[in-house]
Amino acid sequence: MACSMRAVLSLQARPNIYLQNHHRHRQSLAKFFHANLWSGKNRLRKCLVPTTVASASLHTGNKMTYTKSAAYGDISNENGISCSEKDQQQRQQHQKIKVQNPVVELDGDEMTRIIWHRIKNKLILPYLDLKIKYFDLALPHRDLTSDQVTIDAANAIKKYSVGIKCATITPDEARVEEFKLKKMWLSPNGTIRNALGGTVFREPIIIPRIPRLVPGWKEPIIIGRHAFGDQYRAKDIVVKGNGTLKMVFIPEGSNSEDVEQEIDVFKFTNGGGVAQTQYNTDESISGFAHASFKLALAKSLPLYLSTKNTILKKYDGRFKDIFQEIYCKDYKSDFEGKKIWYEHRLIDDMVAQMMKSSGGYIMALKNYDGDVQSDIVAQGFGSLGLMTSVLVTPDGKTFESEAAHGTVTRHFREHQKGKETSTNPIASIFAWTRGLVHRGTLDKTPEVITFAKTLEQACIDTVEIDGIMTKDLALACGKSSKEDFVTTNIYLNAVESRLENSFRKISLEKLNDQ
Repeated sequence: MACSMRAVLSLQARPNIYLQNHHRHRQSLAKFFHANLWSGKNRLRKCLVPTTVASASLHTGNKMTYTKSAAYGDISNENGISCSEKDQQQRQQHQKIKVQNPVVELDGDEMTRIIWHRIKNKLILPYLDLKIKYFDLALPHRDLTSDQVTIDAANAIKKYSVGIKCATITPDEARVEEFKLKKMWLSPNGTIRNALGGTVFREPIIIPRIPRLVPGWKEPIIIGRHAFGDQYRAKDIVVKGNGTLKMVFIPEGSNSEDVEQEIDVFKFTNGGGVAQTQYNTDESISGFAHASFKLALAKSLPLYLSTKNTILKKYDGRFKDIFQEIYCKDYKSDFEGKKIWYEHRLIDDMVAQMMKSSGGYIMALKNYDGDVQSDIVAQGFGSLGLMTSVLVTPDGKTFESEAAHGTVTRHFREHQKGKETSTNPIASIFAWTRGLVHRGTLDKTPEVITFAKTLEQACIDTVEIDGIMTKDLALACGKSSKEDFVTTNIYLNAVESRLENSFRKISLEKLNDQ
């Protein structure tokens, strides 16, 4: 299929998907609030803004009960989950938006864990009747359960289809010593990705007020990262002397179509070195292709697969061939109907063109390439704290959302000293909202989708319109004085205020229409 990057560079601004559906969603939410919450103007604010936050039912769905990690203290008490019987009775008087099916919550580590609980108790639970299947993935608890909690969490996501994850620590040698771990546990993200399969899509949260390090980027660049195999499932060794490195494949069964293969990889003659073997599967690559094509159609954006098939002729060439075969067989006519396209490009050429483009496309990348490029794109759009990350399986049903950044250890050290921090919570909020959007889509509950999108808009408007932002965003704007940024709690309070005002406005508009 003939296609050039020039088409991407000349793309006109595309209508925001949120704005396209905004009126329909507002009508849905207004109908809900009018039917369930309106009982006089003087009571509206009480209905929309409970004086105390509500708690969720925490379920594990497993034989083992996972409690909050003692390493971080009793966060539930600190952030107001615990409450008096009178408060509980008062909450029950307020009708919330019903979420039909549970979501799986995966708790995390350090500063993001602290903020995670504040978000849940301030912006989620007061508004939603939500059942949560809770798993504590804090590093001490993973160690306590020998990482079984991570496996059980992945199985729960398979069962309930939606996982919402806080950032977690992947231990290195220093962390093993710090936490006195039994062993250096694997990345929980990697464990979950390998259990679920699918593709990780990372998309920037665009706030016009925040300058871009790449000024030409006007539209989102979505990175699709193949979440299986390659370096992340590789086996490597240190070679300490001279010798021959071989790679061997032994087929199973007498009826196998393949034959035994043995390749001489390298002959070490001047001492030791290192070696690595890695792999991928046709099944996983095919799933990657289907997920990428489906997202491109859903977003009405062109798709580019980028590899280095000129060097890795068989390995990367397999990605290229499978994508092309699936595109021609299953998606070409739909792409042409939407006037979008699919094309394979060499990774080095694609990255160079990416820097010159205005955005507005999806890049499908292998595991390592996607890992690196997603951080580059996030920083190019303004901040690592402005990037969503979702894992989607090929069938489009199973879904996990998380913040694309880490646990913000440096801020956590300040928090441990009793100091306030200015940590950006936006990506963690969007982890909740993107999970809720998918939950609402599966359950066919538009009021849940509208709630999530309204919360997202409140986050953006707090920065864009009100000028209230955390330190990282202020620095991106070239401002560094204390007057230019606020603490995390102040930002969350401002978002909460916008959220409740949005709901009040929707209900008043509905009342006036009648």
